[in-house]
Amino acid sequence: MSEPAIEIDRPQRPSQSPPSGRPPEPGVRTRGPWLVAAATTVTLLLLAGRYGYHRDELYFLLAGRHLDWGYVDQGPLVPVLARLLDTIAPGNLVVLRTPSAVLAGGAVLLVAAIARELGAGRGGQLFAAVLAALSGIVLASGHLLSTTTVDLLVWLVAAWCAVRLLRTGDSRWALGIGLAIGVGMLSKLLPALLAVGLVAGVLIAGPRRLLRDRWVLAGAGIAVLLAAPNLIWQATNGFPQLGVAGSISDGDSSYSGRLDAFTLQFVIISPYAVPIWIAGLVALLRRPAWRAYRAVGWAWLVVVGIVLIAGGKGYYDAPLLLVLTAAGALVAVAWASRGSLWWRRGLLALGVVPFLLPNVVLLLPVLPADRLPAFVVDVNYDAGETIGWPEFADSLAAVHRGLSPPERSRAVVLTGNYGEAGAVARYGPARGLPRAYSGHNSMVDFGRPPADADVVIAVGWERPDQLNTWFEQCTLAGQVDQRVEVDNDENGGPVHVCRGLRRPWAQIWDTEVRHTG
Repeated sequence: MSEPAIEIDRPQRPSQSPPSGRPPEPGVRTRGPWLVAAATTVTLLLLAGRYGYHRDELYFLLAGRHLDWGYVDQGPLVPVLARLLDTIAPGNLVVLRTPSAVLAGGAVLLVAAIARELGAGRGGQLFAAVLAALSGIVLASGHLLSTTTVDLLVWLVAAWCAVRLLRTGDSRWALGIGLAIGVGMLSKLLPALLAVGLVAGVLIAGPRRLLRDRWVLAGAGIAVLLAAPNLIWQATNGFPQLGVAGSISDGDSSYSGRLDAFTLQFVIISPYAVPIWIAGLVALLRRPAWRAYRAVGWAWLVVVGIVLIAGGKGYYDAPLLLVLTAAGALVAVAWASRGSLWWRRGLLALGVVPFLLPNVVLLLPVLPADRLPAFVVDVNYDAGETIGWPEFADSLAAVHRGLSPPERSRAVVLTGNYGEAGAVARYGPARGLPRAYSGHNSMVDFGRPPADADVVIAVGWERPDQLNTWFEQCTLAGQVDQRVEVDNDENGGPVHVCRGLRRPWAQIWDTEVRHTG
């Protein structure tokens, strides 16, 4: 009979056990994870051009036209990358998303590498790679240009360095942790949360001597030095990211709210992986041979505790869930090698179809956009936000054409969010639309309407009474028609034409139009 496709790691005999107090040696190197990672990247690239831009991608492109050391809701890294990619290939969605697809493949390799550090053989590493490749966080972030994709790789690099440091006792690996966290904080400040978790884990589980180690202190210095430009910008501007965090905590954003954050822990990798990462957490905290790694298990507990208490988004800690999954892969493969081998191996293999493969359908654009089932958007909010932006611009253009020539000459578009403004910037010029302005997040700093702009096409404002405080007259002039039945934030929304500015833009822009979320 032929050998199974995934080699099951055999449990060590007592004579093979590592010396007391020493973690197991790394497993043998294997090319299996490289093949899985390559398949992940290729699949993401093949699907990268389907549907369209995400609202965040449109925002990144706009932010890339206004480069700075920081923004209200992020650092400079992704806007710089967006500008570079759009300069190389203007309007090319596949090129824009290529780095994310490559980073997703890198994340798969890192999860397998962490499993190898913990002692996984070929089967354990391959199983960990498959779990990562089909996980929700890797597929979703790998499909879009996103700060989340950068966070994912940064956290996994730092975790891999931390595991190597704890296994070998060589504190020079702290330099890698500091480098990863510092680079990551040029995208968002979230890697600081990982640093807090790792420090807390060491304080709880040891070895506490690391907190005084010169290499660890040097790694912390590297992180602060690299993050300094964004930190200085945030401090100079009153740390606006705290305001965004407050809006998220209040539930004013997707995937936010404490209940959603808690629920997401059980689906962000996949329901299939829940018992696996729980087993990995228990093993990290209780397995004698893994005593050296207990700080990593405690790091996740601290991070997820902070996320839930603070009301952060539930995917913030997802990279550490992948680390737990890497540990759990060893436990699962060892379990499958005992007792009724074929029954246990079959259970692991059969679970892939109902619990892992649906991630592909739910998180990647494999279904036709014009026949997208409502449950897909219910599960994956971001899918809906990649559909219908050219048609959104068409809806505004129809309203614009309905204005008299004198009004068209002084009209502007005022949007409720940055995605709508980004769509007008991307698709508006070909449709004769004027420039769009918005008070949402950093859009408010990209410029306000000219003083003589007293005719406004307003979209994304569900409350006309708010518009009436700024204008003498606002009338409903149309609605957004994206020509598909998709329940996203724009489709079917009202389009108003407002006339007669009550007060100058300079008086209301920063104090009333500005908003975060």
